[in-house]
Amino acid sequence: MATILDLVSFLVLLNSAFRGQAQLAQENISPITNMQLDPRKRMLTWNYIRNVSQQECTYSLLNSSIIPNFPTRQFPEVREDNTYFCIFRNRVLHRGAQLTVSVTCDGVESQEVLLFENRGREGSGAVNFSCFIYNVRLMNCSWAPGPRAPADVRYQLFWWTSLHKDEVECVHYIMDPTGTRVGCHFDQLGEPQRTDNYFFLVNGTSNETAIPFLDFVPFEARKMEKYDPPTNITISYNRSHHIIQWENPEIRYELSSHVLYYELDIQRAGSASKTNPVFQRGQDPNVYVMPRSAVRPDTTFRVRVRSLHNELWSQWSPTLRLGLPQQDFRRVLVGVVVAATAVLALVLMCLCKWFSVRSKLFPRIPQVKKEITATFMPPLEVAWEGSRPPPLGSQEPEDVLMVEEMS
Repeated sequence: MATILDLVSFLVLLNSAFRGQAQLAQENISPITNMQLDPRKRMLTWNYIRNVSQQECTYSLLNSSIIPNFPTRQFPEVREDNTYFCIFRNRVLHRGAQLTVSVTCDGVESQEVLLFENRGREGSGAVNFSCFIYNVRLMNCSWAPGPRAPADVRYQLFWWTSLHKDEVECVHYIMDPTGTRVGCHFDQLGEPQRTDNYFFLVNGTSNETAIPFLDFVPFEARKMEKYDPPTNITISYNRSHHIIQWENPEIRYELSSHVLYYELDIQRAGSASKTNPVFQRGQDPNVYVMPRSAVRPDTTFRVRVRSLHNELWSQWSPTLRLGLPQQDFRRVLVGVVVAATAVLALVLMCLCKWFSVRSKLFPRIPQVKKEITATFMPPLEVAWEGSRPPPLGSQEPEDVLMVEEMS
């Protein structure tokens, strides 16, 4: 009987030992499982196999010796299928990253680490990436091949407007003289929204080596716009000042005019010295006044604009001359024409008056016909030699015309 009791006690002790070891082994297993990263969405996801009381996810650069490392901490969110996630919207992954999930389970702290590397030949990825919106609905993006990019590299640009939408590849690539893709043109951006953000990713392929990708923090669309030059520039003159006015350019997003920033370039044509530009915030309307003493006949004016939120200057407006106010030109031209007409009329009047006076002072002498004039001439006196007429027959006979008076 004692033997049986000892055997039962031994089995109970053995079972308790196995349970303790199993519980200890379970405690040593991390409650975090299925940890994955979506590089495009910058979304880290995972599940739990046990209940946890505290949780946190952290992003940090994989190589913190190049760029200062400022870890980003977030509190996870959960989906309906009990999948937990963190999204690092304003962080990039092309430099590599270390992502950590830390939890507390049954009073014990646990963590899982995921190391992400951007594989490929260093220096072969795209560099100097930039994008800007222009003409309200168009956009251009550009980049340059990396310094160690192989000759057959083929870059691809993907873009999307929301983390919940699928990416779309560029349709209209821009090529350099060697046929390498170095840009993309977007011919329609759709209707603008104040919350528009653009996400971009440039990767590449080559038969020679893997090409690392290049990603970016979201581009705020309202900070990407390059405006058209200011329009409807007018110059008026009030005898003491030149008054310059212009209209704000058409823009894609509704912004206050005070967000616009203008550069005014006022110079003297042909002058060796340059006048410092004038900078001015947008107004309603935009006005700049110059005193008459500051303007010369060869003074010129042009203006360009950008947003206060970026450095994308517009092209310069056409150059205008301040010496002759633009608004007064027609008036001056009309005045010149009227004055010339008045002078011409005065000259014609003077000529007419002169001819009239001349005709009175010097009347015209009428011409008398020869036949009438001959009747009033005195008879000719003939002188003969020796006071005697010549003998008869010494002269040729004359024809005598007899006139008979008709009664």
